Amino acid sequence: MLPQTTARAAAWLLITVLAAFPQGGLKLVIVEGDGAVNNIQQRVAREPIVQVTDEDDRPVAGAVVAFTLPDHGASGVFADGSRLFTTTTDANGRAVARGFQTNSVAGEFEMNVTASYAGKSVSRRIKMTNIARAAAAAGGGGGKILLILALVGGAVAGGVAAAAGGGGGSSNPAAPPSPPPAAGIVISPGAGSVGPPR
Repeated sequence: MLPQTTARAAAWLLITVLAAFPQGGLKLVIVEGDGAVNNIQQRVAREPIVQVTDEDDRPVAGAVVAFTLPDHGASGVFADGSRLFTTTTDANGRAVARGFQTNSVAGEFEMNVTASYAGKSVSRRIKMTNIARAAAAAGGGGGKILLILALVGGAVAGGVAAAAGGGGGSSNPAAPPSPPPAAGIVISPGAGSVGPPR
């Protein structure tokens, strides 16, 4: 059995040679993973899935598929810690980049995929993005903005009710007037803070 480094070097050589072959006769379709957003804090990543077909769109079983990740920047590794994963397509012509995990660098990157069968090869790129946290948690000031809007809405509603109750032409003179809005609240635009007057 070849040492792991020798096996990786042989796989890289195979990819280089196959990529130099004229492309034609094979099609490589990205089924899942293109445009995926990976959460690097949770080390969650979608395993890309591709399908290899012939020129008549029939699945090609037994095609060799190599998934290659960038060496630097936003990227990831496979289950064995390497940036190269090689497998073969199943009866449906599909191959999965099993064991893919992100690294800790945020940013966009591309995973290169090369499929080869019977002396023919085809390559595609899968675009992915590593992010530091879920997009929903990115809005840090959302709570302050909602509080300010609620306070402004309450003050406006109180003012409208007071104006309606004290107009002099009320059909129900016994009804007590609505209380005026609470005094002493200052809303500072842009600062996002609520507090007593200074």
